[in-house]
Amino acid sequence: MRNTSAIPDRIMELSQLVNTVNAWRVKGRTIAFTNGVFDIIHAGHIFSLSQAAAEADYLVVGINSDASVKRLKGPERPIKNEAGRALLMASLVMVDAVIIFDEDTPLNIITAILPDVLVKGGDYTEDQVVGAKEVIANGGRVVINPLIEGISTTNIIQTIRQWDNRMTGD
Repeated sequence: MRNTSAIPDRIMELSQLVNTVNAWRVKGRTIAFTNGVFDIIHAGHIFSLSQAAAEADYLVVGINSDASVKRLKGPERPIKNEAGRALLMASLVMVDAVIIFDEDTPLNIITAILPDVLVKGGDYTEDQVVGAKEVIANGGRVVINPLIEGISTTNIIQTIRQWDNRMTGD
């Protein structure tokens, strides 16, 4: 039987995350960071997170708060609340720590932990990645993971809405 009781402990506040990252560094470990909404987890997320985890010893994932998602994606998002999204993310085997952030970008987290590797999906270029300059200036690097064509949360939501409209006759 697996011990799942530690899953909620992977969801951290910034001060706890900084202390955890510092402890990992004392052991000579490397840290990767990525972030996103992660509203409806799909194969593209799993691929990207797996690729990000392969870049370092530990993977930290930043999750946009509900308020942040509404500002960035509109009033109908998120589909799932931040606590549920964070818990799901913390339960994934490749994720070592999760932090929820209320700002529109995770720059405060990135500058606080200065990961060795900053990872984003292929819909970004390095010059568009928030925190890239800071990570590179600290000796780190930026990795852009390819996207899986045709898989996105937006597409999934549209498919569900189309199906719902067919069922209700709207």
